Amino acid sequence: MAERVKEVAVEEADRLKALTSDAARSGAYLYPIRGIAYFVSHKSLWKPLTSKLAPTVTLGLGITTFMFVFTYLPQAAIMAFTSGPLAAISAGLLVLSESSTLITILSKTFLIEDALIDTFDGTLVSKNTTDLLSEGRQIQAGGDPMAKLGKLLKKPLVKFTPKAMIRYLMYLPLNFIPVVGTVIFVLLQGKRAGPAAHARYFQLKQWNKSQQEKHIEQYRGAYTGFGVAAVLLELVPLASIFFAFTNTVGAALWAADIENEHITQEGTAPKLREQAKKAE
Repeated sequence: MAERVKEVAVEEADRLKALTSDAARSGAYLYPIRGIAYFVSHKSLWKPLTSKLAPTVTLGLGITTFMFVFTYLPQAAIMAFTSGPLAAISAGLLVLSESSTLITILSKTFLIEDALIDTFDGTLVSKNTTDLLSEGRQIQAGGDPMAKLGKLLKKPLVKFTPKAMIRYLMYLPLNFIPVVGTVIFVLLQGKRAGPAAHARYFQLKQWNKSQQEKHIEQYRGAYTGFGVAAVLLELVPLASIFFAFTNTVGAALWAADIENEHITQEGTAPKLREQAKKAE
C-alpha cells in the first residue's frame, strides 16, 4: 500500500512539473499583466467598469463586513494551531482574500456580467479583430471601440452554479496549511479560471463543447498559467473587481493575438493559432 501511495505521489509530482513547465513556456501568464497596462492606457475601456462602481462597491463593503463579523474569530482560532502568534494577521488576510473571491463571484454573476462582455468585445475592436466579433455582436460606426459595440447576438453561457461554490468551499481549507496549502488552492482555482476566461472567445469561434475541451486539454499549461496569474490578482483585497476587468482585457488580448497571429515567441502560445484552425 505504501509503495502504491508513493507511486501515485511521484506521478502527480511529475504531472505538476510538466504542467508548470508548459505554463512557463507558453507565456500566457503575462496576459493578465498586459491586461492591466492596456486597460489603464485605453480610457474608452473604463466605461463598463465606471458604470458598475456604485453597486459593486456597496456589495463589496457588505460582504467584507459580514465576513469579518461572522468568520474572522473562528478562523483565527483554527489558525492559532498552524500559524502560532501570527494567527490574527493570517486570519485577517485570509478573510480579506475570501471576501475578494466572494465579491468577484457574486459580482460576475449578478452585477457585471454584461460589463465584462462589453470590455472583452471592446478590446477585440481596439485590436481590429472585428471579423471574429461579428459572429456574436453587431458592429456599428463610432468614435472609440466601446461606441462601436452594437447589439449582442450571443452571450456566453457561463453562469454561476452551485457546483462552483461547493468546489470553492471544498478547496478553501487548504489555506489553513501554511504556504503549500495556499499554492495548491491557487493552482486548482487557476486551472478552472483559465479556460473560463476564454468562454466568450470559444463562443465567437462557434466551437462546440468537444472542440473546446480538446483545445483546452491541448494547451492546459497555457490556460493554467493564465488562470493562476488571474486568480492571484483577483485575490488582492479591495481590488478584485478592478482586476476582474483587467483580466478580461488580458484574455481578449490573448484571443486577438491568436486571431491576428501576433504571437511570435517560442513555446506553447504560438501553436494556439494552429489549434484554433484545427478545431474549426
